[in-house]
Amino acid sequence: MGSFLMELWAFMKERKKFWLLPILVVLLLFGTLIVLTQGSAVAPFIYTLF
Repeated sequence: MGSFLMELWAFMKERKKFWLLPILVVLLLFGTLIVLTQGSAVAPFIYTLF
């Protein structure tokens, strides 16, 4: 996983595609939110945020 992140960072740095970083961070946060709240008692309250 570490080599993937280093390669992704090198790609963004070389190609000047730093605008991809916020998109990837948001996708990672949403993915984490979905995994952590799946089947949880907190799940109904998350729907009110969206």
